[in-house]
Amino acid sequence: MGKHAPVSYQPRLLGSQEAATYLGVSETTLRALEIPRRIMGGRKLFDRLDLDRYASELPYEGDKANADEVDLCDQHFGLKR
Repeated sequence: MGKHAPVSYQPRLLGSQEAATYLGVSETTLRALEIPRRIMGGRKLFDRLDLDRYASELPYEGDKANADEVDLCDQHFGLKR
């Protein structure tokens, strides 16, 4: 048996590559987002709960309640609708 047993659940703390994959964005995009990181033994890790919260707060496309708000991605990259 190897050094580590296979993980059958999603870890709560994720490195930047895993966090980016979890959100479906590149690591470059992830670093530009204002998502807090936790520090454990000198490593900066993303908490899966913070990633879920960030994703849950994004507006839905076509949501009339958010029609006047600037898209967060567009705002970050200086794009206009």
